[in-house]
Amino acid sequence: MKVLVTGGSGRLGVAVVEGLLGLGHEVVSVDRCAPGRRHGGEWFAADLAVAEEARWAVGRVGPDAVVHLAAVAVPFSRPEGEILRVNTALAHHVCAAALEAGVRSVVVASSPTVVGYGAPGGWVPSYLPIDEAHPVAPWHAYGLSKLVAEQVVRMFAARAGERMRVSVVRPCYVIGEEEWAGAPTQLGHTVRERLDDPSLAAGSLFNYVDARDAADLIGLLLSRGDEVPNGETFFAGAADALARAPLAELLPRFHPGTAGLASALVGDAAAFRNANAERLLGWKPARSWRTELR
Repeated sequence: MKVLVTGGSGRLGVAVVEGLLGLGHEVVSVDRCAPGRRHGGEWFAADLAVAEEARWAVGRVGPDAVVHLAAVAVPFSRPEGEILRVNTALAHHVCAAALEAGVRSVVVASSPTVVGYGAPGGWVPSYLPIDEAHPVAPWHAYGLSKLVAEQVVRMFAARAGERMRVSVVRPCYVIGEEEWAGAPTQLGHTVRERLDDPSLAAGSLFNYVDARDAADLIGLLLSRGDEVPNGETFFAGAADALARAPLAELLPRFHPGTAGLASALVGDAAAFRNANAERLLGWKPARSWRTELR
């Protein structure tokens, strides 16, 4: 297929471009910034938060599929109103342009933050491990923008019917290959620092995913999208927690009221479960901090 990857210059975007090229697809990426390191696909610049530019970008490429990763990617990294406006506009404009251009398959990136962990007023999950059926309750503009993006996907699934298959991926805290070797992760800490100081990863419930694993799931969705319900949501997380101690011990320390629920997380079990990806696609993450950290 010919695939357009929006946000192809980001840590997940680079991995997705490389993964799709490895599967034999023709890949073009669009971003406001050039890739920090070279990848084999073509790249061009556009501001997809502008509807006309999104339409122009999709029309220029004429893709069979679109992977939409472009976003303000970190909570509170810009004013709240700007994050909400940009991320929701991006999701809508890209999906609308894809449908107008006759694109067959679209995958849109969301975030686990939609479930609302870390809320200043306190937060306790409904159950653990968290899967796609867990209630959502975002408390900042980034999480809200991702929830709106998920609703945008469902709107276009309803509008397009079988003309366009649309799905949502919620990647956990993305770690790229260079970050296993010591480069800072997206919040500025190294992986080893997050392991040595549990407070750094506690706010996100110690979730993470290797960028290549998330890219593998996206590749599966593009090739087998007809096998899953239109508008479906998929968590993409590592099978274990980014922690040296069990979450049954760590979660109650940082999230009061979770002790009873966290007791179900024995050993190195993660707080999130890739239920839909396992059930519908047979996908499981292949990488762990225990195998990748250098």
